Amino acid sequence: MDKMRIDKGDWLVVCDGRKALILENLGDEMFPNLHTREVHEQPNPSTGAQGTDAPGRLHGAAGSTRSSVEQTDWHDEAERAFLRGLAGRLDAAVSSGETSALTMVASPRALGMIRADYSDVVRKALQGEVGKDLVKQPVYEIEKQLLLSGAVK
Repeated sequence: MDKMRIDKGDWLVVCDGRKALILENLGDEMFPNLHTREVHEQPNPSTGAQGTDAPGRLHGAAGSTRSSVEQTDWHDEAERAFLRGLAGRLDAAVSSGETSALTMVASPRALGMIRADYSDVVRKALQGEVGKDLVKQPVYEIEKQLLLSGAVK
């Protein structure tokens, strides 16, 4: 894994499908000092708690056949919407000059979801991605995990 550099003023975005921490490096690239800039959270109950309708039915184009339709995963849809909103916030931050560089730290699943929503501006500002789920950790532990793993220098 190549080491990513986090300069002073760069943002480290730690997220999953329900929570996002936007951390700013107030230190330098040698000794990062991450401070919480923003916290975004979304309550997201299980799919069963959000809706329990029976699956829908479709009529075949010819004849009298019918087939069922898979039930919508509301939990998954809420995660996608949350990450889409986060990508929009990052686009606004880079476009307005709040930050010029971003590093994403998220579970591989969340990274896969949010990548589709990166704007060109965010893609240019993106310094790298780390596939780890650290959003439930305190900031000092996130800093320690990233430094020990060699993901950032």
